[in-house]
Amino acid sequence: MLVGLRGVGKTVLLNLIREQAEASGIYVLSIEAPENQSLPSILAPRLYTALLKLSRRRAAKELAQRALRGLAGFVKALKVTYRDIEVGLDVSPEPGLADNGNLESDLQELFEAIGAAARADATCVVFFFDELQYVPEDQLEALIMALHRVSQRQLPVTMLGAGLPQVRGRMGKAKSYAERLFDFSEIGPLSPEDARLAIEKPAREEGVEIEPFALDEIVSNTRCYPYFLQEWGKNVWDVAKGSPITVSDVEIATRQVIAALDQSFFRVRFDRLSPTEKRYLRAMADLGAGPHRSGDIAQQLNRLVTSLAPIRSQLINKGMIWSPSHGDTAFTVPMFDEFMRRIMPGDEWLSSA
Repeated sequence: MLVGLRGVGKTVLLNLIREQAEASGIYVLSIEAPENQSLPSILAPRLYTALLKLSRRRAAKELAQRALRGLAGFVKALKVTYRDIEVGLDVSPEPGLADNGNLESDLQELFEAIGAAARADATCVVFFFDELQYVPEDQLEALIMALHRVSQRQLPVTMLGAGLPQVRGRMGKAKSYAERLFDFSEIGPLSPEDARLAIEKPAREEGVEIEPFALDEIVSNTRCYPYFLQEWGKNVWDVAKGSPITVSDVEIATRQVIAALDQSFFRVRFDRLSPTEKRYLRAMADLGAGPHRSGDIAQQLNRLVTSLAPIRSQLINKGMIWSPSHGDTAFTVPMFDEFMRRIMPGDEWLSSA
């Protein structure tokens, strides 16, 4: 599992690995979990596509067709429970195979059937699952159990996932053995040296130099987060009239980048919040980048910690904050504290807290 804040390059890394897997002939199922959509509705169409491809392989044909029948039963049985399953399958179900309507047992049987087909073709099926934090806990538990079952049976089905830092805790809560079943790799900001290289090297390859102080300014402004390095790099390149790129170029680009991020990267997340949630995050921002103790946030709002617990839970579920340790709260989006102070300036927000 790749876990880290927004802007640290989890998705980019996941996609690079996925491209290598596809080039190696592995059956890749790329999934990005949206909010408010069930796991079966996400999995079913992608499994159907993968199994159709496997069914065209002579060695796997019969087992892949059986897995397709299992998928048909799986979809038919769970459509009642998960009303967002829309995939239509022109395949008759196999009675008794992944069709009892219980997600945990049905998903295990389905994964076993898929794994048997992949093994027959001497290949494997890999789920590349982004935004795992949005999968509801009961459905996440079923997914973990299914992957555990195929691991026990030594079947070639596995998952590489990415998500916000709370993914590790949510998976451990869903199934205690999750931390033994998966490796969790934390993806964070680059080192200052690598951040400099990320800007300097491609510029030099184009025959453009950048002044040392200008480079220092970019590294400082971006906090070494990959996504922000991309944004600053692009805007500085567009602003600069020639070589070398100067501090003045960076200052102009910085104003442009912050304005663009405020209207897109930050604003999209802000607009999903209720007024109460916005005030909670504004109180966090008043304390700085964080992490912050829940008691300190409550004190900012002149509220009891217990009364704010539901708001905190809502913000965690929306992927806006996470808990690095018990009682601590931190933003999942780098530099969001600065944005909150810009968009809700002054002290007026306190009067409605």
